[in-house]
Amino acid sequence: MSQPKISVVITVYNEEENIQPLLAQTYAALETVDYEIILVEDGSTDGTVAEVKKYANERTKLIIFNKNYGQTTALAAGIDMAKGEYIATMDGDLQNDPTDIPAMLEKAVVEEWDVVAGRRAKRKDGFVLRKFPSKIANWVIRNTTKVYLNDYGCTLRVYKAEIAQNMGLYGELHRFIPVLAKQQGAKMTEVDVKHHPRIHGTSKYGLSRTFKVLADLILMLFFQKYFQRPIHLFGGLGLISFFLGALINVYLLILKIFGEDIWGRPIMILGFILILGGIQLITTGIIAEIIVRTYFESQDKKTYTIRSVFEGEKQEVKAENIENPASEK
Repeated sequence: MSQPKISVVITVYNEEENIQPLLAQTYAALETVDYEIILVEDGSTDGTVAEVKKYANERTKLIIFNKNYGQTTALAAGIDMAKGEYIATMDGDLQNDPTDIPAMLEKAVVEEWDVVAGRRAKRKDGFVLRKFPSKIANWVIRNTTKVYLNDYGCTLRVYKAEIAQNMGLYGELHRFIPVLAKQQGAKMTEVDVKHHPRIHGTSKYGLSRTFKVLADLILMLFFQKYFQRPIHLFGGLGLISFFLGALINVYLLILKIFGEDIWGRPIMILGFILILGGIQLITTGIIAEIIVRTYFESQDKKTYTIRSVFEGEKQEVKAENIENPASEK
């Protein structure tokens, strides 16, 4: 089988009733495109696997996990197996519409975008449990990472394969895929996509994910700003802490010299804590630097990404086009 133009990665978890319409709609939407479909079954406890095997065509692959690992791991597995020039991701709950994929793919190809992200223009979810927490999370992520997308929660996206397969997905970082792509220098745009209410099954998301987003955001900000130079974060904080502690202790020493009793003062305890904390932060920064160097050098990883390399063609230089400086004298 030749390389397909696009691989569509769909994560499914307890979506037994959605499989048949999901596959039927996806096949119909992609009939004019050279495609493959990769479904990642994330440890379902219902008949999802049987339904996929029943309705899968010759272009459909099914990855079956032995337990539930979560959406990020499922996406990573599907992306790793994808062979397409471009990779699309979408949920398996029928809320994303596969008819949007061809237009997104065309936009990525014609306008040379690395990532085309979906934006749910008319979202069909409840306001309190879904829309409101999502708006908060989107605002926080957008304004802290400076990656300006409106809808980080929409799984429907189209990527160049080299971008998707080098993002390093793990944990629960699927919410931050645009940020991970941006770290590789990806050119991104956002388009309106259709969104449907869930008909079968139950949502796997709730208010608790807002707190997970905020926790993962701290990690993403570290990756974005200090991953290759952790000493700048830990060392900077450590030096500030150390010098504040030293300043406090010098102040107390002066008071002691002039005969004042400094024993038992809370500020003295604060000074020692700041000095010890500063030393620990600086040490942590040095250790983190060693770990980062080991990460890159032991695996021969580069600290940069090259978009393309241009080489000029060999040209024949004719003698009459070469000026002779001696003839001008």
